[in-house]
Amino acid sequence: MAAIYLDHASTTPVLPDVLEAMRPFWNETFANPASAHRPGQRARQALESAREFVAELLGAFPDEVVFTSGATEANNLALKGSLHGLKPARIVVSPIEHPSVSEPATWLQQEGHEVRHLAVDASGRVEPASLNQALAHPCDLLTVMLANNETGVLQPVKELVEAAGTRIAHFHCDAVQAVGKVPVDFHGLGVSTMSLSAHKFHGPRGIGALLVRRGARLRPLFLGGHQQNGVRPGTEPVVLAVGLAKALELACADLQERYTQVARVRDTFLQLLSDQAAPVVVNGSAEHSLPHILNVSFPGCPADILLMKLDLAGVACSTGSACSSGSLLPSPVLRAMGLPDSLLRTALRFSFSHLTTMEQVREASGRIVAAVAELRQVQLGSLTSSTALA
Repeated sequence: MAAIYLDHASTTPVLPDVLEAMRPFWNETFANPASAHRPGQRARQALESAREFVAELLGAFPDEVVFTSGATEANNLALKGSLHGLKPARIVVSPIEHPSVSEPATWLQQEGHEVRHLAVDASGRVEPASLNQALAHPCDLLTVMLANNETGVLQPVKELVEAAGTRIAHFHCDAVQAVGKVPVDFHGLGVSTMSLSAHKFHGPRGIGALLVRRGARLRPLFLGGHQQNGVRPGTEPVVLAVGLAKALELACADLQERYTQVARVRDTFLQLLSDQAAPVVVNGSAEHSLPHILNVSFPGCPADILLMKLDLAGVACSTGSACSSGSLLPSPVLRAMGLPDSLLRTALRFSFSHLTTMEQVREASGRIVAAVAELRQVQLGSLTSSTALA
């Protein structure tokens, strides 16, 4: 039985063309890009070429691209670094952020800063009224993600920036799930900082970037070097930067084709589940969502048990963010959307890429339908036994 991977929102395989682009930088052009000798300068040239490429593809200036170890570091740098010298600062956070944003916000609150949360509607979109209420007084930091990692719901970030106007000093946007999936224009969005991660769009793990608008001041998270204008000290990983740039190039070159292909795969998958495993409830927005992520609840099927059954059946999916899916607590994202417990505790996330085939989702849906039917039968039997004993 072949394994079927439907967890691309967690991580993606590195494409062969990306591996090939990276190959020379492991053991040929391997020198430290800060070195003055010719090998070092060749490495520096490759690094800066990657930086320029990322900037061009995402609507930024090259000096606004700061390479990091990933999105977790980038998000921490944006939140903690932007509040240097401000205490207590006023922070406004959406309730659907990735843990690498929500947990630093909680830490900042424990450090004495004021944190307020926006409200979202039943589809997971930020309510404009809650933004106006939260910004009744000017705030130092507002953070709203571009696309949610659990539901795929897209936020109207540009409109939120315009609505906030001068009432905010710094707007951070976690664009990790959106980059490489939909067009993203850093300057067009109007945000102060924006994070991304290579392994979400078929690049290598261990590298991401924080785009920092000119004029935005950030305090580094750690000290010990002057690389990247002192914002992110440490020897830059040239090989990973090259991989990130190549993966982004490939994603952007085929953006519309990939989008259409993945949307067809998702729609076919959902239709099969709806026809054969009803009731199936889609969590999120049908109109404002990435096609790559599908969050559905199977009433009567506890998510943790169903997840294990699917793993044994060779279907890899998740209950939410890979950074917190080990938790037995219901998803804070789905809870913020107002889902009842019957849907909260039965929700699974399936996520796709352009590598996911129709054959795979057809086969996967059959395995899921069988697992759901079996689990519902067990749950029904348990309920019947409990009623009889009562």
